[in-house]
Amino acid sequence: MRDSRYDILFEPVQIGPVTARNRFYQVPHCCGMGHRYPQSMAAMRGIKAEGGWAVVCTEELEIHHTAELAPYLEGRIWDDQDLPALEKMVEAVHAHGSLAGAELVYNGHHASNLYSRAPPLGPMHLMTDCGDPVQARALDLEDIRNVRRWHVQAARRAKRAGFDIVYVYAGHDMTILQHFLSRRHNQRTDEYGGSLENRVRLFREVLEETKEAVGDKCAVVVRLAVDELLGEDGITAEGEGHDTVALLAELPDLWDVNVAGWANDSASARFTEEGYQEPYIKFVKSLTSKPVVGVGRYTSPDTMVRIIKQGIVDMIGAARPSIADPFLPKKIEQGRLDDIRECIGCNICITGDSTCTPIRCTQNPTMGEEWRKGWHPEVMPASSAGPALIVGGGPAGLEAAVSLGRRRLEVNLAEAREDWGGRVAREAKLPGLATWARVRDWRVGQLIGLPNVNSYLASAMTADDVLASGARHVAIATGSRWRTDGVGRFNHHPIDGIADVNVSSVDDMLSGRIPALGPVVIYDSDEYYMGGVLAEVSARAGLATIVVTPHSVVSRWTLNNLEQARIQTQLLELGVTIHAHRILKSCRSGEIELECTYTGRKETIECQTLVPVTSRLPEDGLWRALKARQNEWADAGVRSVQLIGDAYAPGIIAAAVYAGHRYARDYGEEIDPDITPFKREAIEVGAEF
Repeated sequence: MRDSRYDILFEPVQIGPVTARNRFYQVPHCCGMGHRYPQSMAAMRGIKAEGGWAVVCTEELEIHHTAELAPYLEGRIWDDQDLPALEKMVEAVHAHGSLAGAELVYNGHHASNLYSRAPPLGPMHLMTDCGDPVQARALDLEDIRNVRRWHVQAARRAKRAGFDIVYVYAGHDMTILQHFLSRRHNQRTDEYGGSLENRVRLFREVLEETKEAVGDKCAVVVRLAVDELLGEDGITAEGEGHDTVALLAELPDLWDVNVAGWANDSASARFTEEGYQEPYIKFVKSLTSKPVVGVGRYTSPDTMVRIIKQGIVDMIGAARPSIADPFLPKKIEQGRLDDIRECIGCNICITGDSTCTPIRCTQNPTMGEEWRKGWHPEVMPASSAGPALIVGGGPAGLEAAVSLGRRRLEVNLAEAREDWGGRVAREAKLPGLATWARVRDWRVGQLIGLPNVNSYLASAMTADDVLASGARHVAIATGSRWRTDGVGRFNHHPIDGIADVNVSSVDDMLSGRIPALGPVVIYDSDEYYMGGVLAEVSARAGLATIVVTPHSVVSRWTLNNLEQARIQTQLLELGVTIHAHRILKSCRSGEIELECTYTGRKETIECQTLVPVTSRLPEDGLWRALKARQNEWADAGVRSVQLIGDAYAPGIIAAAVYAGHRYARDYGEEIDPDITPFKREAIEVGAEF
C-alpha cells in the first residue's frame, strides 16, 4: 500500500491539451534501436508505460535526410514510410494508459550525413562536431524556411502516428535550434544572429508553427539546455539560459530543462550526485506558469517529493532510472520501495548508442530483451526443473539465485568469502563507485524475501561437496582474477622480465593493499575504468603515478559512457603522468621499457611498482574438477554443470548480471547452440522504404 507521503507523485498533470496520469516522465533517451529495431524499441517503451511512467518518449527522431546521424541508430520521421514503426511504439505506450512523446530533431552541424551524403546545414560554415571530415554549409534564408517547414511536416506526421506530445528540441549542443541560440555557433549578421532576440528567432518560429500545426491535439514541449557549463563561453542559467526561458515562457505546454552537452546532462555517478542539475534548473518555474520537468538520476521517492514541494519541477524526469527499473513508479505506488532497482549511474546504457547496439543495463538484465527474448523485468515463469546449486555470490551468482528463486525453484547459494557481492563489493570501495554496491544490495535484499533460496557465506565448495548437494543443475559463478604477467590486448605473451620488478596486482589494490613504493606505473590495456580509477587511488595515496596506455587517451572505452574527459582531467589535476600510445615491452629492476605504437621507438622510465591492468583469467578450477568426474554426475543426480559470468568469460559487471539472469531463464532447458537464441528484426527483401 502506498505511503501517503508520496501521494503528490501520483497527482495528474495537465500538459496543454493532454493529461499525464501522474508525475513520472520518461524523458527522451537513446536506446541503440531506433529505425533499425522498431519492434524492440516499441516493446521496451511499452514496458515502461506498464511500469507506471505517465509519459514515455522516443529517442531523437530525425526529421529530414539532410540531418541524419548514421551510423547511430536514432529514430526517423523523414516521411510517411517511417510511421508504421513509430505507431508500434505509440500503441505499446497507449495500451497502458500513458502518453507517447516524439522528440523531433534537426541536428545541424552535429550531423555528418554519412548515409544520405547530403551536405549538412548549420548557422555558419563550420566543420561538423562528429569528428568526420565533413563541413556544414551556412543556411540562407530559404534554407531556414525549409527547416521550419520540415519541422512542421514532421510534427504533423507525429500527430498522425498518434503521439500525444511533440518536442521542439534545443538541447545537448546537438540541435540546430541550440546552435542558433549559442554565440559559439552563431555569428551571423542577419536577423537570425547578433542579439539574443535574433538568435532565439528560429526557435520561436519553429515553436509557434508547431503549436499551430498540432497544438489542438498534441502538447508541444520544449527541451532546452539552460546551462552548458562553459561559463561565459556558453549559455548559462544566470544569463542567456534564463533570458531564453523568459522570452518564450508561456509558449510551450511544458518545459523539459537540463544542462548541456550530453556528457554533462548524463554525467555518471562517479562524478555527480543525485539531483546534481537542480542548481541550474531551479529558476525556470519562477518564469513560467507551465509545468516543468527536470532530470537528475532520481531514485529516491523522498527526494522526488522534495523537489516538487520546493517548486523546482512539476514532474520527475528520468532516463537512466527508468532503464534500471521500468516499474519504479508502480513500486512506489504499491509501497514496494525495497523492490526498486536503483540506477547505479554507471552509464553502460549510454554505450548502446555509442556502439550502435541495443541498450543494456547493469541493474536490469531484461533491458533491450523485452521483444527479442520476451523477457519481462517483473515476471519470471514458474519452473519444475528441480533444485539448483549456485556456487559464487558475485553479480552473476546473486542474479541467478534471485531469478531462479522467483521461478519458485529450490536454490542453494554458496559463497566462499564472508561477504556477498564478489567483485562488486570490492570495486564499490573505489573512488566514485559507491553506488555500484546497489548491484549487490538489491539482490541480497531480494533473497531475504525468497524462502525457497538458502544462502551460505564462508562456504567454499569442492567437487565432492557439489556432487553430494542433491542439486539437479549447478552453476559455477566463481568469478575471475586479474593477470600479473602483462598478457592482454597488446601483449599476447608474458612481458619479458616482469618477474624482476615489483608487481602489485589489481586484486591486491582492490583488497586495499596500496603499493608502498613509487613511481607506480599503471599499464592499462584493459581500456575501461579500472586503470584510471587505480591511478587515482595511487595518486591520492601520495605516490608518484604514471599511466601507460597503448591509446592516445586514458581509459579509452569510457568515451562510450561519457566519462573519458572527466577521468583524464582528474588524473592530470592529481599530477598523474600519462604516457600515451605506448606498449610495455620489457621490465628490469627499477625500470620498464616502453615502445611507441606508431614508430616503434623505445624509451625507458623509472618504475618501482608495476600494476598491470591488462586482462583476467576465469576462476574455473571447480568446474574443471567436476568435468573430470562427469561419469559420477548421473549417480549424484546432477544433470548439468555450467560456468556463468566471469568464471566463463571475464567481462563487465553488466555482462555478469546478464549471464546470471539468462542462466535462470534457460534453467533446465536443452539449448541448441546452432539456433539463434532470440528473435531478429529483418527488412523484407524487395520492399521499398
